[in-house]
Amino acid sequence: MTREVSSPNGAGFFEIRFESIGGLGAHVAGKIIAAAAVLRMNMNGSHFSSYGSEKKGSVVRSFIRLAPADKAIRTSAPIEEPDVVVVFHSGLLAHPATVSGMKADGILIYAGHEDEVPEGLARLPKTTKIIRVDAQRIAHDEHSRENAVLIGTLAEAVSLLDRQAILDALSATFADKSQKVVKANKRAFNRGAKEIAIIEGMGQLDGDVPTMQSNPVWGYKSAPIGGVLPTPGNTAHNDLHTSRTGWMPVLDRDACIDCGMCDMVCPDLCLVWSTHTGEDGKPLVKLDGIDYQYCKGCMRCVETCSTRAMTREAETPGLADKLRVPLFPDLMKAAGDKHA
Repeated sequence: MTREVSSPNGAGFFEIRFESIGGLGAHVAGKIIAAAAVLRMNMNGSHFSSYGSEKKGSVVRSFIRLAPADKAIRTSAPIEEPDVVVVFHSGLLAHPATVSGMKADGILIYAGHEDEVPEGLARLPKTTKIIRVDAQRIAHDEHSRENAVLIGTLAEAVSLLDRQAILDALSATFADKSQKVVKANKRAFNRGAKEIAIIEGMGQLDGDVPTMQSNPVWGYKSAPIGGVLPTPGNTAHNDLHTSRTGWMPVLDRDACIDCGMCDMVCPDLCLVWSTHTGEDGKPLVKLDGIDYQYCKGCMRCVETCSTRAMTREAETPGLADKLRVPLFPDLMKAAGDKHA
């Protein structure tokens, strides 16, 4: 079946960009969409992803470029002005780069809990169609993955894509592994296509979102001194919350015996301790909680805890802020005074 590529950009392509973090399946989802377009919808298509050396937990961008069967795709450049943006983690919407180049008549799909409307959506054009789907809840219910849910939402939202062809490609990807997985993915896909919410009145921009500079702005005259990191990542202001894949460790203070095993395995030193004096006059160290700004959700503390004082909980909107115990309270106070 030949499908006409509608709403193309100036080059005659229809372009989709996935904004995600490693571990949520954006790369696999991109491969499935591109394969379905080429093998099942008689289109030309290309797909590739961009991520760092440590993929899990770091930013991942996946690019899908589609064209009519008679038009060759001879570019592998990143997609800077997408027709569709799919955001796998709502926390990424806090960064302007996530919606860079979004078209006024484009579509933005994001994974978010019920009633979750991130402030970053205000950066979008007024006329952009915004769709929310609770991918984490659906994936958990169906024993599937968030990417299967978001593929279903994308297939439903974009008329260019043949929904059945996409579903067949998704099923074929896992057919040789487990029929149980295939059935779970199908349920997640179908729910992702149906259980969506249209978000209106959030975009504030007239026209397209400007494209952020993708090439280095430094030249031989303006480059900083060699060996200098002008924006180091290990400062007290570092924020790892967008590395979490929808789950977070939660401390049950009553069950904790302050053994310190969780602190020994925490790679980001995000546990907060304080010193007290016991009844015998000897100093005691007590675990007060977790500073979620520095927690990437690796769950090492949960796996190590012998009393189950640390549990793995779904990260609902506002929960991390509610339970957070700051490592640097003076820093938070200074930041609050600055913005007051």
